[in-house]
Amino acid sequence: MAAPYVTADKQFPHVDGGFNFENTKRNDFLLSQKDGISKSVPRAFKTGTTIVGVCTKDGVVLGADTRATGSLIVDKNCEKMHYIGPNIYCCGAGTAADTEATTQQISSQLELLRLNTKRESRVVTAMTMLKRHLFNYQGQVSAALVLGGVDCTGPHLYTIYPHGSTDKLPFVTMGSGSLAAMSVFEQQYKDDMTEEEGIKIVAEAIKAGIFNDLGSGSNVDVCVIRADGEVNMMRNYLTPNDATALRASVKKPATFGAFPVGTTPVTRTEIFENILVTTEQHDVVMQDA
Repeated sequence: MAAPYVTADKQFPHVDGGFNFENTKRNDFLLSQKDGISKSVPRAFKTGTTIVGVCTKDGVVLGADTRATGSLIVDKNCEKMHYIGPNIYCCGAGTAADTEATTQQISSQLELLRLNTKRESRVVTAMTMLKRHLFNYQGQVSAALVLGGVDCTGPHLYTIYPHGSTDKLPFVTMGSGSLAAMSVFEQQYKDDMTEEEGIKIVAEAIKAGIFNDLGSGSNVDVCVIRADGEVNMMRNYLTPNDATALRASVKKPATFGAFPVGTTPVTRTEIFENILVTTEQHDVVMQDA
């Protein structure tokens, strides 16, 4: 009989495929720390985004909001749609740098594969490359992706989570506004929707995330990938938070804007005594050792 597996309080015979208690001490340590988790353990950083996708009768429709947030709103018109291939696009949620770097890397690898094989990229190939890349980093690369495209086998739509897990569904949502967006899909989705119906439901789902999630906001971007290979990127398809009229209604002081761009008013002038600074030049003579 094999040697018993020893833990702090019990002995378990070693059996292949049985339970493993190697993390018991680690879990006890984490739970004993203040607030239930050690400060030395990195915590997940929550970011705000609403990204969605839906399969239609003749293609795929993707959608995203345009607010980029950290501890404050850093960009009101951020583009969260990423090019993967001529027939494949991707929406990214999570850390902006991670989504940009990940999608650019996989897009480059797919381009080399197309040059080598002289064939159109498959959506499942892009999905496999993305999930393998993210799985290698065990969630440390914060990129949650909605991947959509049309290839020779038809339209496909995937979600790819930061740890590398994936789903293949007819409609998907991700990001902090995903629950609000999902409520729209569960109420209005139907099979074999037209492109116009797909655009409408995607726009409504993104608007639900914008108005019900503080991390999502600003405008609605929509990307349509058709079965004939045509891609229609509709940047700022809807602008439900246009503040032009509100800003125009604000009364400003008469002196506001009276100065040319790049200047400020002079409020005080002081003249200080000039100090003369002289420098002397010294010749340096090089001598042989």
